[in-house]
Amino acid sequence: MSPVYRRIGTVIIALGFDPRRTWLSLRFLLGYLRDIRKWRQESKQSRGPHFAFHLMPTLAERYANSGVASGHYFHQDLWAARQIHQRAPLRHLDVGSRIDGFVAHLLAFRSVEVVDIRALDSRIPGLSFQQADLMAATPPSIRPAESVSCLHALEHFGLGRYGDPVAPDGWQTGLRNLCSLVADDGLLYLGVPIGRPAVEFNAQRIFDPRYIVDEARRHGLQLLAFAHVDDAGDLHEQAPGPLDAHLAQLAQLDYGCGLYLFRKQVGVSAP
Repeated sequence: MSPVYRRIGTVIIALGFDPRRTWLSLRFLLGYLRDIRKWRQESKQSRGPHFAFHLMPTLAERYANSGVASGHYFHQDLWAARQIHQRAPLRHLDVGSRIDGFVAHLLAFRSVEVVDIRALDSRIPGLSFQQADLMAATPPSIRPAESVSCLHALEHFGLGRYGDPVAPDGWQTGLRNLCSLVADDGLLYLGVPIGRPAVEFNAQRIFDPRYIVDEARRHGLQLLAFAHVDDAGDLHEQAPGPLDAHLAQLAQLDYGCGLYLFRKQVGVSAP
């Protein structure tokens, strides 16, 4: 999908209207009415137990696929969860990732400490939660962990989307504070949108993938591995050539996802 159509679609959906779902619902309305008639006719012949009959049309899913096994969230969540499972750190700390996505993946096999600017009302076994703003001038008083993740969250910092203060450089403050949460020689799993750099206010930023590497290096983070999800939603775990040239090429994507694995160098503190 082109960036223009993606932005238009985001605005329309934010206003409470989903044209694709409306079209699919209208398209399958006739089939739904036929199914009601068939159900009423055949239920008269049924010998099973009685069920009350209520209408609750779910028209847009009539010919939908069984699920979606592509795109940013699908690939990034598995990419990070598999590596964390393999390394089995004593503590893992997550900042701002989806509770019902990546964090749920981790909770299937380990405990997780979660930090988010938003509140969390649920009580979930294995999950400990602290509400904190990673854009604060003073980093939150959280003990650094050997394993830290932040997936599809940094791009929102400073855009007011989640009630945070508007700050054009919020992502840089956030990355600095993220670094402070990684113990020396610890790992940071970071996922952000990449492509032609832009701010889509107040939804997100799209980063030139080199911005992240350069900024992380300033805070003592060394890039160990890089993968990305392309505009078609497919995962690529190996660079086809030199990394610098690869990142420059990815800066031409419309809306990809960069997946960075950093190690914090010993004895390097954030400026």
